[in-house]
Amino acid sequence: MVEEPIAFLRAEPGSQPARQAYSGGQAVAQVRFDRAELNRVLTIYGRMVAAGEWRDYAIDFLSDVAVFSIFRRTSEVPLFAIEKRPKLRARQGQYAVIAAGGLVLKRGHDLAQVLRVFDKKLLKALAAQGG
Repeated sequence: MVEEPIAFLRAEPGSQPARQAYSGGQAVAQVRFDRAELNRVLTIYGRMVAAGEWRDYAIDFLSDVAVFSIFRRTSEVPLFAIEKRPKLRARQGQYAVIAAGGLVLKRGHDLAQVLRVFDKKLLKALAAQGG
């Protein structure tokens, strides 16, 4: 079996990155976290990893939702899911933090405000770790 090299293609300068996946030969639009959103989520994630609370994550980009799932251990169900649903932008807000049982802990228009739901959890983890 001969291994073939993988060809990497560069995008044209100034072009938009592809926001589509291909399923069965058809292009399917995907919802994604942009760089600033992902940076905010990963900052919280990093703090909780440092506190010993979380250990793994997964990111899913689907046609109507982008999900950042947080795990205590890889083999378990996610503890929390941070969702971005642009269709809800005009209603209750496109961002949501959802607990393992499906309970919506916080929903809103501003990601930073929605992620504040983890501040109390971080303080409890740090207090337990320090004392």
